[in-house]
Amino acid sequence: MIEDSAVYEIGSITRTHGVKGEVAFNFTDDVWDRVEADYLFLRMDGLLVPFFLEEWRFRSDNIALLKFEGIDTTDDATRLVGATVYFPKELTPADVPDDELTWRMFTGFNVYQEGQLLGTVSGIDDRTANILLYIATPAGKELIVPAVEEFVLGANHKARTLDVCIPTELLSLNE
Repeated sequence: MIEDSAVYEIGSITRTHGVKGEVAFNFTDDVWDRVEADYLFLRMDGLLVPFFLEEWRFRSDNIALLKFEGIDTTDDATRLVGATVYFPKELTPADVPDDELTWRMFTGFNVYQEGQLLGTVSGIDDRTANILLYIATPAGKELIVPAVEEFVLGANHKARTLDVCIPTELLSLNE
């Protein structure tokens, strides 16, 4: 059985599409496409279940239409709607070329400043020129900070960590 620590969340199944078992996948990280993964994990009845990809195509920047093996009807696909989708950490590339990096790729990364855990990137708001990172803290609060390259000291895609140096003045605005 796969452990939660071996995977990370990359999106969810939002609805069915068509009559041949396709589903709409709202994703926060397109790692499954970048490494051409054969399977994804879906949380079904509390368990992580592997589903093998038959084909997929992008609908927008954060929506893809997926067809899984053995899911061939709308009824089959309906049982997947609402499922959270996970990707295995072992298949995550260690490095991503700079020209392929997007802020959305950091969703789910643990954020550290001076060795201390600030929290986990819970979302990215890239609807305006000023992109924002939403960081869920261990205390249950939410930090909102500008996504500025100068604040990022390093990123480890395999470990899903982001080392930052965010000015304390910006952090104090969130208190």
